[in-house]
Amino acid sequence: MDKQGFTTSIVHGDRIAGTEFGDVRQPIHTSVQYGFERVEDLIGVFQGTRKGGFNYARQGTPTTAALERKITSLEEGVGTVCFGTGMAAITATFLTLLRAGDHLVSSQYVFGNTNSLFGTLRGFGIEVTTVDAGDAENVKNALRPNTRMVFVESVANPGTQIPDLQRIGELCRERAIAYVVDNTITSPALFRPKAVGASLVINSLTKTIAGHGAALGGAVTDTGAFDWSAYPNIADDYRRAAPKEQGLLQIRKKGLRDMGASLSSEHAHSIAMGAETLALRVKQSSDNALALARFLEKHEAVGKVFYPGLESHPQYGIAQALFKGASWLLSFELRDAGRMAEVVNALKLPIKATGLGDTRTLIIPVAPTIFFEAGAETRKAMGISDGMLRLSVGIEDIDDLIADFSQALKAAG
Repeated sequence: MDKQGFTTSIVHGDRIAGTEFGDVRQPIHTSVQYGFERVEDLIGVFQGTRKGGFNYARQGTPTTAALERKITSLEEGVGTVCFGTGMAAITATFLTLLRAGDHLVSSQYVFGNTNSLFGTLRGFGIEVTTVDAGDAENVKNALRPNTRMVFVESVANPGTQIPDLQRIGELCRERAIAYVVDNTITSPALFRPKAVGASLVINSLTKTIAGHGAALGGAVTDTGAFDWSAYPNIADDYRRAAPKEQGLLQIRKKGLRDMGASLSSEHAHSIAMGAETLALRVKQSSDNALALARFLEKHEAVGKVFYPGLESHPQYGIAQALFKGASWLLSFELRDAGRMAEVVNALKLPIKATGLGDTRTLIIPVAPTIFFEAGAETRKAMGISDGMLRLSVGIEDIDDLIADFSQALKAAG
């Protein structure tokens, strides 16, 4: 069959790959242990010489494996490892591929918990330098002989900054540095980091891909673009695998098996079902976010709007060149920050809650909540004002959303 479209391949992938009883989706496998008729096969699974077998659910189940195949297809990669959360996926990537004395260069505009994780890495002797990755020269100037990895988010949360993704990819390829892109905000429906030379792609499956705020999960996908045989931190045990498999194998063995942040079969099944409507949801939420951003940008009570789909956005050109849409993430500031609570409390549709990528619109004041622990100095460096409000725009009817924001802004004066 010819190459299928994005949504068709997701919807029919399980059935075409084959299921035991003709299920249209892979069923939920809840068993923790997996038995074999021959002990040689059990040994083969442990030693990696028998492909496709399972021994203990901490390292995966048939249900999580089916989701891994789906994510690999979405990102056009060569393999995926799923985790219990997106933060588990990021943590496993850093801790299994970096060692004391190594150097990591990251965008300074990253998710609050990722920024907190950098402090943990420094405590383990891993050097971390954060820069404004909107200019690849800043990344280049930060590189050292011991730099092993560059990390960025496709779109930063909550300020929506976009790195110079293409040029950073070229730089990492020239220097043989692993290039890791967190694709959570855009998702493969809008952007595939493989196109800019990413070595590894991370997705918090909880958000855009699952899409309903009902299941936690994370994934690391190898694009096949990086030669792990030249990477110094691969353990000898994993050098026996093909060069393109070594990095992901080490992440699975050391990051998933040893650290134990396993994705449950129940959540894997829920994420896989959510992924079927990924493109449809992302289009609707992106269209909504753009319309709402344009409304807010023109409103006299709003001082600033942060959304990559607006021509006023500093990286509008990058977004237009690389993304199929600007996603559901939108932040804005009121002219009178002191009225923030009044505006939020006057809104009827947006849910006052943390979280991203839901079908429902969510709103949260950034500084006193998700970035409170980061401190004022870090917030200032990341462009997070005390009055910033973050929206995860959902799939509601746009006229209803705009009417609600209109009345809330009016009610607050």
